[in-house]
Amino acid sequence: MDAQAVLTIGQNALFTLLAVSAPVLGTVLLVGLVISLFQALTQINEATLSFVPKLVAAVAVFAIAGPWMLVTLVDFIKRLFQSIPGYIG
Repeated sequence: MDAQAVLTIGQNALFTLLAVSAPVLGTVLLVGLVISLFQALTQINEATLSFVPKLVAAVAVFAIAGPWMLVTLVDFIKRLFQSIPGYIG
């Protein structure tokens, strides 16, 4: 196994991680932005006002995109394990 193969595996792992985490992170970021804007407009400074909607949004995204996220991760791990014999030789 050469350095290029290790870098390719690492690059694929990072891309898979980014693709799987993007829906949750994007949704939480958007909800946080909307709540922050609401707090700035109404001058309500309540910590739970920003935490609870983010938590609900993250759970909703996991419920909707969870199966896709799981399939994506399992496919990556399968491909990684199937490529091990090619790297040993």
